[in-house]
Amino acid sequence: MKISIERAALLKAVSQAQSVVERRNTIPILANVLIEAEGADVMFRATDLDIEVVDKAPAQVERAGATTVSATTLHEIVRKLPDGALVTLTADAAAGRLTVEAGRSNFSLATLPKEDFPVMASSEYASNFSIDAVKLRRLFDKSKFAISTEETRYYLNGVYMHVATGEDGKVLRCVATDGHRLARIDTDLPAGADEMPGVIVPRKTVGELRKLLDDDEMKIAVSVSETKVRFATPDITLTSKVIDGTFPDYTRVIPQGNTRKLEVDASDFARAVDRVATVSSERSRAVKLQLDEDRLILSVNAPDSGAAEEELAVSYNDERLEIGFNAKYLLEIASQVDRENAVFMFNSSGDPTLMREGNDMSAVYVVMPMRV
Repeated sequence: MKISIERAALLKAVSQAQSVVERRNTIPILANVLIEAEGADVMFRATDLDIEVVDKAPAQVERAGATTVSATTLHEIVRKLPDGALVTLTADAAAGRLTVEAGRSNFSLATLPKEDFPVMASSEYASNFSIDAVKLRRLFDKSKFAISTEETRYYLNGVYMHVATGEDGKVLRCVATDGHRLARIDTDLPAGADEMPGVIVPRKTVGELRKLLDDDEMKIAVSVSETKVRFATPDITLTSKVIDGTFPDYTRVIPQGNTRKLEVDASDFARAVDRVATVSSERSRAVKLQLDEDRLILSVNAPDSGAAEEELAVSYNDERLEIGFNAKYLLEIASQVDRENAVFMFNSSGDPTLMREGNDMSAVYVVMPMRV
């Protein structure tokens, strides 16, 4: 195999590949990226046996062929090469080496046989549809902060993507929760997605997927089966196993009867929470909200380190209420708001609180209170 490729195209492909590769693995071949050159393209394939990413880049292919080489080492080399360099990759199967040349730089890397590289079995997908990158990005960006990191409840270690019934009919919905907070985000149901099985997309896959969604004009082809999910752009295909488990009935957690309504400027609120939380001890990080006629007092009282208080002008005309929250959870939820106003719906100091953006019901958040 011998190919010549622009550094920028090579760096983009190799960085996508090396981020999938597990740093610590017991199977040497899994540290490698499979490079396959044919026609006018070269494919870079990497896997950790749960996720597989295939990145296609244009190249001058002098001799077609394939080899595997350490993804991290190749990425480090390409990253350090000068901008605009033309990189030549030459594989010598007999010697088990890959030569990387650019200008006056020359590297010789050890390779492993391409036959040893595991390729993820393609499955029959029950549902295939396409969706705008900007819509898919919103679904995952706004929900991923609530993904649980607790390994025992493994079925919460991802985002539950499924078809649901929203305010105006069927929607494509993403939900994530860790038991303390919950995010539920909806978008219009794309054509062809009606029969999609609900799947839990793992946390790592959500992180990798984000790299495919930067181009607002892009359409993403999504394929879903009971065991796998695939996201594809013309150049990159990301295939992942889904979490084998049942996502809990999240609708029971979303409060329906909360009537006390607080409207507040989302960015002012987030900054105020951040300021008062500065004095709180890391362990509790509890912020108390005291609500009265059109004013909100945020306070923290940490006996060992100090106290803080800040008042905000808000829209609130219900009975007086005192309620406490984990500062980190409040900040994460407030930072999801794209509009000016955040609307909080309270019931009592011991019940879950609902938050939404203005009157928009397509993004709903729930956060559990803390005793303060």
